[in-house]
Amino acid sequence: MTPAIFFDADGYVLDGPLLMGRQSAGNGFLRAAVRGHAGRPIHAVTSSRKAAEVFRDVVLRMDPQAQPRWIPASRPAGIAERGVLYRPDVNLVAQARARLRVGAARYSICGVTHTLSSHAPAEVLAEMIAGPVMPWDALICTSTVARTFVETLLATQEDYLAWRFGQRLAAPRPQLPVIPLGVHCEDFAAGPGARAAARAALGLADDEVCALFAGRLTFNAKAHPFQMYAGLERAARATGRKLVLIHAGKFPSPAIEQTYRNAVAQWCPSVRVLFVDGGDAQAFAATWRGTDIFVSLSDNIQETFGITPIEAMASGLPVLVSDWDGYKDTVRDGVDGFRVPSWAPPPGAGAEMAFDFETGATNYDYFLSRTSTATSVEPGPLLARLTALIENPDLRRRMGEAGRERARREFDWAGVYARYEALWLELAAIRGRCADDPALRLAAAPQASPVRPDPFTAFAHYPTRHLGPATRVRAVEGADAAAYKALTTEGGMHALWRSPPEVIGRTLAACGGAGTRLAQLAELLGEPQLAVLERVARLAKLELVTLAAGEGEA
Repeated sequence: MTPAIFFDADGYVLDGPLLMGRQSAGNGFLRAAVRGHAGRPIHAVTSSRKAAEVFRDVVLRMDPQAQPRWIPASRPAGIAERGVLYRPDVNLVAQARARLRVGAARYSICGVTHTLSSHAPAEVLAEMIAGPVMPWDALICTSTVARTFVETLLATQEDYLAWRFGQRLAAPRPQLPVIPLGVHCEDFAAGPGARAAARAALGLADDEVCALFAGRLTFNAKAHPFQMYAGLERAARATGRKLVLIHAGKFPSPAIEQTYRNAVAQWCPSVRVLFVDGGDAQAFAATWRGTDIFVSLSDNIQETFGITPIEAMASGLPVLVSDWDGYKDTVRDGVDGFRVPSWAPPPGAGAEMAFDFETGATNYDYFLSRTSTATSVEPGPLLARLTALIENPDLRRRMGEAGRERARREFDWAGVYARYEALWLELAAIRGRCADDPALRLAAAPQASPVRPDPFTAFAHYPTRHLGPATRVRAVEGADAAAYKALTTEGGMHALWRSPPEVIGRTLAACGGAGTRLAQLAELLGEPQLAVLERVARLAKLELVTLAAGEGEA
């Protein structure tokens, strides 16, 4: 199945000033989609032609032989032809509301989880209970912890609505499959001599053991580095080995960069610390090829999956991670590396944190800091695992190879995208089975969301009169295409919503003399009555036609 892909450059393009994990994942997905659509068109849904042109450029850079196609977001019938709409976030509700205009069973909608800790995704997820999301829709959860969060939030919202309405409502839910994010393993393949060349480029000596942390370099919103620094310092003293730590990524500001540099001098003075710009592709690639151990002690609730351990595994590095978030799914403790036990306050202990964030007493960055600095890993196991990896190159090699094989087998985008395609086929089958289910009451479904109404219905009480089929339309003397063109010059107040002058000329000619009823005018022009009505309404605004109530109109 070839989906329609909801495209916004922010979700797929990697040339921004600060790369986010969701963008890396979106780009990887799009590469897999382009590869999977070999010989077939690949469709983007965008609200503007400009965004469609960006999609075209991005796709053709990935494959000059690709066949990008545009489906305007205002034409859901085009989406229906594809059978499924994929968007790179959790906002199924917005698309489900738009789908009502062509029918709730016309196609499936598929989203994917990324960050779930901010207000926006939580609010969108809660809306799924009352929104027109159907069983043939799906929200891909990138990890079991992400699915648990979604299921808990939906259940909590159902409890809330039961309290508000005095009864429990049985709303259909979307499918919630767990499918991981992927990496393109070939990007991390290295030929003979690559490791030696990378170590030389990084300035690493043969007797140095190098740990790598890769990702955004922000201690509030990614991973607080204190325990990594403290653990490496203890390991350096315990083993007597020469240790190097490389940070590969981007700092959000010079001030935060200086904070990192001050911290390493204070907390791990026995470790040589290097910083590699994540925007330098060649240097960044060298960090995967030339280092010995990957370390990521994630402690942040904003992360639901964590792609960098997978990239490390694809590079053949053993991974040392916290037993946290999606790492629980991806890293097999004692096989691909180690997961260090983590501690956090119990449920109920964060109510004040949540309220302060809700009211704006703390911003999102501070909210993440407040939770992450209350999360820790056990120092003893951390030191033991670091020591084992530092002192045992055979262990590093064995775990690295196990991780590389696992990345190829479970997390390469070719296989992950195949799981997406299988899901989309399953959704189509569910839609075929359930579309006539009387419990879903699709025959009674509204033709639009109540919060996205026809403006002339919602504000019907504003005007004195309404145009209708019997309204008499008469062209004023001298009204013609030239007069219309003079009133709608480029850059003027009437420049928007212009019609071709020849269309205006035919319309004005057809209602000349004594005029004609609007319904008859549409027949004479051979056009849909609604299209003619809107044109006539604008011609009245320009005072090129006059309107008069017809028979039966007030």
